[in-house]
Amino acid sequence: MTLITGATSGIGLALAARLAGRHRLLLTGRNLAPLDALRLGPDDRRFALDLSDPLAASEALAAALDRLGIDRLDHVVLSAGLGGYGAPETESADLVRQTLAVNLTGPVCLARMLLPRLEAAAGRLTLIGSVAHKGSPKAASYAASKAGLAGFARALREEWRGRVAVQIIHPGPVVTPMHGRAGYQPGRLARLFLSPERAAIEIEKLMASGRSPATVFAWARLRQFLSGTRS
Repeated sequence: MTLITGATSGIGLALAARLAGRHRLLLTGRNLAPLDALRLGPDDRRFALDLSDPLAASEALAAALDRLGIDRLDHVVLSAGLGGYGAPETESADLVRQTLAVNLTGPVCLARMLLPRLEAAAGRLTLIGSVAHKGSPKAASYAASKAGLAGFARALREEWRGRVAVQIIHPGPVVTPMHGRAGYQPGRLARLFLSPERAAIEIEKLMASGRSPATVFAWARLRQFLSGTRS
């Protein structure tokens, strides 16, 4: 079985749509309504999960897995994400807290809780990071959370070697509802953004390869953009 967090929006939803019908899925997110359009199998499961309270979310998911009798997970994809856009000094304390909770503390808590189920299946943990982990203007807390996630992935890859495979995939800019909620307007840069569907295709390939760290970029669009800038 494959567990995907953040499966109700953006990359997570697009990835769930790609895997539906080919994998047994357990899909989580804050609002399950978008999953109604997917052709899920009879063994697939949906579970509402809010990672803004990581410990409570981890305990709730553990209880749900126990209730469903799921003691083995072949693959876990932690893709839930949150972020704001603006100068660091304008971010509210609550937004900073939520960003770090969903993007970093949540994956740490979930990975720790899910280890026995992953180990039982000799499974794989895939963390969805961001190219912003190297630093990004107007997204200080988001960048910090993804930098922390990258460090966590490096540590787990060594700590769990031979027990559970660990990888982190860093998508470049992707068109997701998170940008609108964060107040980000990309303008001409939108030409460089991947669709969630295209990003999901590339992420699925990278998951199959096991490569880590790995980056997903709209390279062809970037070349076109740079060519237009120079002309």
